[in-house]
Amino acid sequence: MTGGPPQGATPGRPSPAEARPTATRSSLRAWAELLRLPALFTVPGDALAGAAAAGARPGRGTLLAIGSSLCLYEAGMALNDWADRDEDAVDRPHRPIPSGRVRPAAALTAAGAFTAAGLGLAFRAGRTPGMLSAALAATVWAYDLGLKRTPAGPAAMGAARGLDVLMGAAASHHAGHPDGATPPDRTAPLRAAAPSALTLATHTAAVTTVSRNETTGGTPAAPAAALLTTAVLTRHLLRLPAGRGAAAPLGLSGPTAYAATTLRPLLHATLNPSPPLTQRAVGAGIRAMIPLQAALAARAGAPRTALATAALAPLARRFAKKVSVT
Repeated sequence: MTGGPPQGATPGRPSPAEARPTATRSSLRAWAELLRLPALFTVPGDALAGAAAAGARPGRGTLLAIGSSLCLYEAGMALNDWADRDEDAVDRPHRPIPSGRVRPAAALTAAGAFTAAGLGLAFRAGRTPGMLSAALAATVWAYDLGLKRTPAGPAAMGAARGLDVLMGAAASHHAGHPDGATPPDRTAPLRAAAPSALTLATHTAAVTTVSRNETTGGTPAAPAAALLTTAVLTRHLLRLPAGRGAAAPLGLSGPTAYAATTLRPLLHATLNPSPPLTQRAVGAGIRAMIPLQAALAARAGAPRTALATAALAPLARRFAKKVSVT
């Protein structure tokens, strides 16, 4: 005697029990796309570069800053897709919200929850990191809800990345004092980290300018400008004097890896600014954050921090093959 299909199942279709794991995997995949999870690997290096520039050893404050940065980054990703849901319904209907895989209300709720978590973690690291996280959160929300469609959009994105570096510097420096005491000069780590923050902000603004045409294509001007920016930043990094004990393995390879990651895709987008090549250039620009952060840490005399940052690059490449970063 042979057994029939499970009770409640339709022949040829999976039973409810069999369908649940598939639905769960589909939901997780949708959220991974919404939050652009592979891009998260580009975030920890901000705080690490900030800590290195401030002359602080990564510790509890750095970890809190990294946690805050990750939360605020994901808040921006969720809010971005929520704000762009009508536009994506036309240009990118496969995205999680227009395809119906993630509800708009759920994305907006996630953005709020991530923002609250990011602020909470930063204030645990100290008042100055907390205030910087508030400025970062305000910049992220302002960008997603309006600035992205204005000429100020790239500058806002650059400012967000720069604030992230400063938050890492402040959190790492503050936590290095006994019992969480306020450092005598709270502006010292910010001044020290300002050049690194400006470097990452400049790169981010250039990539953001290119990304404005990733769904429609555009003129060669934006990728050409980003190409020039990359060349200038690479030359700047190569000319920087090595910092304390930097005789490090990343002294030259950091800037070289940064240039190698992004120059070719940007050149292709300059020669043919079609949507596919523009999207490829944007993805490369995002991944290039990691070698750029590593190069800044190495030049600040923190070779171990630089190596730890550089180790995130293979993970970013691996996961980017499964989920797009753009």
